[in-house]
This record gives sequence, structure tokens and C-alpha cells, in this order.
Amino acid sequence: MNSIAAQFESLGMTPEDAASRAALFVELQKQALPVLDGAPQWRRFTPGRVEIFGKHTDYAGGHSLLAAVPRGITLAARSRTDGRVRIGDIFDGQVVEVDPSQPAPPHYRGIQRYTHVVAHRFFLNFPGCELGANIAIASDLPRASGMSSSSALVVGVALALIERAGLRDRDEWQRHLRRVHDLAWYLGCVENGLNFPGLPASEGVGTHGGSEDHTAILACQTDHVSLCRFVPVRPLGETRMPAEWMFVIASSGVQADKADSVKDRYNRAADGVRALHAIWNKHAAAPSRSLADALASHPDATALLRSRLEPTADGRFSAADLRQRLEHFLRETARAPQAATAFRVADSATIGALATDSQREADELLGNQIPETMLLARLARDNGAFASSSFGAGFGGSVWALVPAADAKAFGERWVGAFERAMPHVGKVPWFAARPGPAATEIA
Repeated sequence: MNSIAAQFESLGMTPEDAASRAALFVELQKQALPVLDGAPQWRRFTPGRVEIFGKHTDYAGGHSLLAAVPRGITLAARSRTDGRVRIGDIFDGQVVEVDPSQPAPPHYRGIQRYTHVVAHRFFLNFPGCELGANIAIASDLPRASGMSSSSALVVGVALALIERAGLRDRDEWQRHLRRVHDLAWYLGCVENGLNFPGLPASEGVGTHGGSEDHTAILACQTDHVSLCRFVPVRPLGETRMPAEWMFVIASSGVQADKADSVKDRYNRAADGVRALHAIWNKHAAAPSRSLADALASHPDATALLRSRLEPTADGRFSAADLRQRLEHFLRETARAPQAATAFRVADSATIGALATDSQREADELLGNQIPETMLLARLARDNGAFASSSFGAGFGGSVWALVPAADAKAFGERWVGAFERAMPHVGKVPWFAARPGPAATEIA
């Protein structure tokens, strides 16, 4: 057996998924030399993730129920001595370089922007560190599909540069990043450009998101779903997924790049939470760290906040807008712990009801759905799934469906076939069946 496949099987991956990871690394090895200029010194796999429940709750300090998927980004890296970072995608042929010591030029996009954001933040937060590296990547995550390909890139690049620069031995690391969940929160702050306690902000990628994706990528467990709270990241328990259940995940065919194509709409959802949080802190005796902490600080906090809602000074949100945003947050953050319990007892009816409510309110209250994601979720139920919901940034992306494991392949073909016939403009839709996979993994 291939040693890489054996390593993934030892982490609990199915033989089929382990073999696909090994094949992706073989392809990376074949094509990485022009990017690396030598043999790799470090190799890693960073997975995508499925957000089961917790739409737009993490940056407000709410709950999410998460799992890693057995697809993602393979990465190989080696050091260089001039301080620059080169990254190349072997599949699309793009090779770019960044200078971590300089602010990002405004024209940076895609992998160049994400790589620079990570490298520049490390340059500022860990003064004097040696970050020069060449990095080659290969991914089988569809881009802008809601499975967190961008955060998987952030985490993969970050882990390579952490190894290259020996950051784990630094005093700053020992003071502020002692747990994997601290690192997940920090990398969320790296991506969104916010301060992390003790490690000040620099420019992010332009989105006002949280650290849900980074937490799933770094801390989720094979065959389990993970319940977490955020700001800071707090793990609340792992639940083994029932053996008879399987996820089937399909793209809507509409890309939703939260740092580009849907940035403004994504940020409006996040900024609505920030406006609610600011209203609370304006009246509070002591400021709360997050909206969730504010609502937990007093038995009548929700009623008090509702009574204080008013239009924002900039005119972006009316009192009615804020009331709707608050209602979505309250309902969605409550669903994740309920769903974790339902997973524990294999209660498919409860999961189905929660998912139906989550999907409907993402459309009616959060407003981040499009016709394609709504139809894809409905067709999953029509074709035999006991639960389905869109996930990720919204405004495109993917849908998860839960089905009996024995029916996963046949269900996927029925489901995606029905969607492609109903929405011929989206073309061929990528999909796969999977159980939760392992977190980010160093390859021996």
C-alpha cells in the first residue's frame, strides 16, 4: 500500500478516500519541481469543511456544528533564503510571489492575495522571522463552492510558513497560541484583518468573517461532527456520526467567492451583527466581546436589545433590518447544539426538521440564498435525503444532504441529475459522497 494512503487510512479515512489523497500527492510531486526548485522539505494536507449548522453565526460568537471533508489541498514546500514567498498551483499553472515585508499592492487577487495576507501578518506579529519559502499546491476542492477552499489555502500556507520560520518556538507563540483552537481563532483574524489578543491586526482579504472554517480545518475529527462556539473558539464536544449515515455534497454551479464576487453581500450580513453588538455595548455597563456574550450576559438581554434597536447612523440598516438579523442569529445559533444531540442519538427526523428551518430562514431572514441553492436543497429531499441545507457564505456555493449510507451513490446520481435537468445553465455539477474526514495533516 502507498505510504501516504496508509497514513490517511490510519487516521480513519476510507480506503477509497485515502487512495484519492495519495493520488493527489503523486500528481503534486510530478509537477512541483518548477515551483519548489528542489525536493520538498514539508508536505501537508488541509481539508475543506462542511458547515452543518451555524450559518453566519461564528463571527457573532455563536454555535456551529462542523465536519472536515476528505477533500482539500495538498501542499509541498521548501525554504528559500531571500525572504520572499512563491506559491504555484500545479493545476491552473499560476505561479506568483509576494514580499512579506511590504503591504499588498491593490491588484493582488486570488492565491497571491491570500498568501500575502498570511505572510505579511506573520512578518508583523513575529518580528525578524525567516519566512522565505516556495510552496506548490494541488486541490480537488471546487473553488468558491462553500467548502472553504480559501480558508484551506490560508491554513495550508500558514502551517508551511509556521514550520519554515520555527514560529512554534517563539515567545509570542508560547504566550498567545498554546492550543490548536487558539491558532484557529488567530488564523480567522489573519484572514479577516482583525486584532487577535496580543497579535495586532494587519490588512485581511476584505471579508468580515470569523474562524469557523479554520477551526474545522485544524480541529475536526474523522467520523465525527464538532460543536464549537466562537470569539474565542471553544470546543463543546465531538459526536460520532451514525454509521448508517452519509453526507452527499453537491455544488449549485454558482461560484460564491466571498472575497470578490459576493464580498459586499457577505459583509452586509456580518456588519448587521456588528451593528447589533455596537448598540448593546453603547448601553452596557461593560462591553461584551461578542453579540452572543452580550445576549448571555443578562436574563432579559434579548428583550433589552430589541427595545434599543434603531437605524444605524450611516443609513445602512433600519431598525427592521437589525431586528431580522437578530432573529436569524438567535434561531440559527440555537440549532447547532440541538443538531449535535440529534446526531448523537441518530435522530434523522429532528435533523431533517432543523435543516428545513435553517434553509428556509437563510432565505427569509438572512437573505443569502439564490434560486439554485434553494432548488438544490429541495430536490435533495424530493429524491430521498432525510435532511439537506446549503452552507458557507451563501449567494451560491453548495448543499449537503444526509442519506442512508447504502443509498449514497444512487441518491447522488438521482439528485444531481434532477438538478442539472432543472437548471441546464449551470452545466455539469461536481458532487461526492463522504463521511467526515481528518483535520489538517502533516505527511510523513
